[in-house]
Amino acid sequence: MTDSKKILWYNLAFMAFASVWGFANVVNGFAKYGGLQAIFTWILMFAFYFIPYALMVGELGSAFKNSGGGVSSWIHETISPKMAYYAGWTYWVVHMPYISQKPQAALNALSWIITGDSKFFTSLDPLVLQLGCLGLFLVFVFIATRGLNPLKNLATIAGSSMFVMSILFIILMMAAPAIAGDKVNSIDWSLKTFTPNFNLNYFTSLSILVFAVGGCERISPYVNKMKDPARGFSKGMIALAAMVAITAILGTIAMGMMFSSDNIPQDLLLNGAYYCFKQLGEYYGVGNLFLVIYALSNTIGQLSVLIVSIDAPLRMLLDNADKKYIPNALLKQNSKGVYINGYILVTILVSILIIIPALGIGNVNDMFDWLIELNSVCMPLRYLWVFTAYIALKKAGQKFSSEYKFTKTKAIGIIAGGWCFLFTAFACIAGMIPTVSDTMPMWSPEFNFRLFANIFTPFILILLGLIMPMIAKRTNKDI
Repeated sequence: MTDSKKILWYNLAFMAFASVWGFANVVNGFAKYGGLQAIFTWILMFAFYFIPYALMVGELGSAFKNSGGGVSSWIHETISPKMAYYAGWTYWVVHMPYISQKPQAALNALSWIITGDSKFFTSLDPLVLQLGCLGLFLVFVFIATRGLNPLKNLATIAGSSMFVMSILFIILMMAAPAIAGDKVNSIDWSLKTFTPNFNLNYFTSLSILVFAVGGCERISPYVNKMKDPARGFSKGMIALAAMVAITAILGTIAMGMMFSSDNIPQDLLLNGAYYCFKQLGEYYGVGNLFLVIYALSNTIGQLSVLIVSIDAPLRMLLDNADKKYIPNALLKQNSKGVYINGYILVTILVSILIIIPALGIGNVNDMFDWLIELNSVCMPLRYLWVFTAYIALKKAGQKFSSEYKFTKTKAIGIIAGGWCFLFTAFACIAGMIPTVSDTMPMWSPEFNFRLFANIFTPFILILLGLIMPMIAKRTNKDI
């Protein structure tokens, strides 16, 4: 690759920013951390977690530039094939709760497009809604099995439009006081407005922010395609952290100009983004224009992510599967090249996760909140393997060479990897405790249901990964 075609540090920063960050992260932080109080925690998260995390990913990507399997490849090279299987299994299986939420989010977006609000959606009986979500999920599983993935082609367009809308919201909201005058909420800029309450809910909500900033390992393949990896990658990641931090802070302030921190809507996790764009349209006199564009982009985005999440993580697990650990039955493909039995396993697991919350959670808004909590517990489990791989890489010393290094000092690298591992593990474990509120006090029936589900869902999903090698040993004749 010639120098003129290589990636510059600012190109990498923008690529990573578009793939890592989204407006929903701002909404979730605002809702979970008492509005403007979220800013303090965002700053800590970027400084002490996100920056070292991103720089470690850069060194791993540089050290294993010819490995196409991402985290699984890193674990395979630094530890063992068996641990690589468990890393791949974890990466795949934590997508099951994530997939189970997508039909619900898509139907809510459609409700906003058709009716201009979420009243019909939230008025549904939870079991009726989840049966509808199950039906929508099964339709898209069928589409995926036929190899017909038209929404994949729209995923980039939808993702780009939502990214543009997120930036547009911040810019237009900052200008809104000059347009809308006293219709904009007045912010108290005193220190107490931004000082968090360090209570139980504060620590149990950390997993939401870890989930928000995770996933930058997806950019690791680009490290060695840069013009100057040794210096350029760190500059790009610091620029990424700065852009994400600025967006999170300004986005939170913009929401603070719309919602009082003392009176946050109870359904902000479910409908916060739609409220933002609806209100923005009113400020600028364009009605529901911004709302409809955002909701349409979100509908397409949710459904395209549903298709991709059914197929892509499964392929990462099975395409280069070691038959010592994966039963041959899961490797069966149909005429379209689809792992048909793998799809059946996805269908069973996701169907259970779609129906279960309707049996123990009384309304749609609380059910949506719980699914976000569950995702924030499960999805970051895959990041643990990133830090495990990095610790193993630093322990290996000079065995692996990389053009870019987060740190040349072995001890510092191990300490940094260990810190991020422990913080992620703490956030996941603490996140299992549901957020306590006036409507859901501790040890109430719904609290107990959500606590039980938050603990046992990841436990059972990971346990299935331990069972698969036993099945493979019994059923695979060629091992």
